[in-house]
Amino acid sequence: MNELLAVSAITVLAVISPGPDFAMVTRNSYAYGRRAGLVCALGVALAVQLHVFYTVFGIAVVIAHSPPLFIAMKILGAGYLIYIGYKSLTNKSRLTLDLDSNNSMSLMGAFRAGFLTNALNPKTMLFVVSSYTQVVRPGSPLSVDFAYGLFMSFTHLAWFSLVAVFFSSEVLRKTMLDKQRTVDKVIGTALIALGLSLALTAVGAK
Repeated sequence: MNELLAVSAITVLAVISPGPDFAMVTRNSYAYGRRAGLVCALGVALAVQLHVFYTVFGIAVVIAHSPPLFIAMKILGAGYLIYIGYKSLTNKSRLTLDLDSNNSMSLMGAFRAGFLTNALNPKTMLFVVSSYTQVVRPGSPLSVDFAYGLFMSFTHLAWFSLVAVFFSSEVLRKTMLDKQRTVDKVIGTALIALGLSLALTAVGAK
């Protein structure tokens, strides 16, 4: 399997999996309106670039000084994807939102909420690191590495913009949350399969 296509698929699956970003964008969309939700989604997407920045330069240093360590990082990264796939597959908790539609939120407040939710989420950090260990190669141009980061941000923005639009409607919000368990199982199975494939590829590259 082409590694770039595999990680692109992982990015899409990870983005649509319910989590803190999903909860924050949904909350702002439902409680404060569509504009607040869209601005919150923009904050999430831009925060992804923070993780991309330190990941790209950190992995470049590891590749230059310790190629075996880089192979180990690839295996650990694939292992983490298998782990979050398992957690998603076996997840029995339901996403709940503590909403108060009587309050108002400024657009700057909505942006800040989305940005900080993603920037301070250790799972996002681990996801970005584990994804990049699969595509960054010795000698790969920084322009290519950052182009993949832009794809990750665009994917976040596109998905969470849709979430903002959908969750502006109470009927759609209820429908999507009711299907959470099915979504978790599908995403978990796919992440485990992709993680195993990437792990085998990394072992074969030794």
